[in-house]
Amino acid sequence: MPQFAAISRERHANKAWRRYTDYHFAARETLLPLVIAELSRAAVNMPTALISQEDGFKLVAVTALAPGKNLFVAPSGQWLGNYVPAVLRGYPFRLIRPQNAQDPVLCIDEDSGLLTEDDDGESFFDAQGNPTELVKQIMDFLAQVEHSRVATDLAVAAIAEAGLIEPWPMKLKKDGQEVEVTGLHRISEAKFNALDDEAFVKLRHAGALPIAILQMVSMQQIMVFDRLLQLQERLNQNKGSQSVDLDNVFGNDQSGTLRFDFQ
Repeated sequence: MPQFAAISRERHANKAWRRYTDYHFAARETLLPLVIAELSRAAVNMPTALISQEDGFKLVAVTALAPGKNLFVAPSGQWLGNYVPAVLRGYPFRLIRPQNAQDPVLCIDEDSGLLTEDDDGESFFDAQGNPTELVKQIMDFLAQVEHSRVATDLAVAAIAEAGLIEPWPMKLKKDGQEVEVTGLHRISEAKFNALDDEAFVKLRHAGALPIAILQMVSMQQIMVFDRLLQLQERLNQNKGSQSVDLDNVFGNDQSGTLRFDFQ
């Protein structure tokens, strides 16, 4: 369970942090929040969907159809795709807005195993007590994500108001039987195509058209799960073996960590 604490000189001046080196921390994350700034990359690499929450529908990347699994994470922890969602690239940091506070603060998951008192880690503060350049980059990146998240939520709300969201019916084969997958929603192509001019322009002004179109496009990526399941089986059979070249499976160009952009 993540335990986020606000980064402060009092708490972290004599501590350091390590960059993550694999994606084991995301191995059970079936749904990953997405923002519009990254959607053009995400939509051609993985299925995206909409899920209903208390404060409205949210845009997510789908990493598996079975709960508690992420088929994009190899047994070794390597990412098996061409795009890593921004929510993972900021790990173990997060911007959190304290109750009754106007601005969010930078926090770190102290249960991540990446917080250390060793000298080989990354410092939080420089000799003058200011955040290091790397910490500033992280703050800037997460601020960009948060800014885009606000725009994304407003656009998705406009899509919902237009009545374009419907359940996404799917079935998963489990133990030789078909099990219905519930909770995922999609844009109705029929309703989208039937929009009148006024409703279409309203969605354009809300910045919602790219989300609607790219979500529909991304549904074709549901076929990637068959490839990932086969690859996961091969990897489990070859544990400790170097016979599977993961870098060439999907043309993987995401070997780095903490990439602070939406590319």
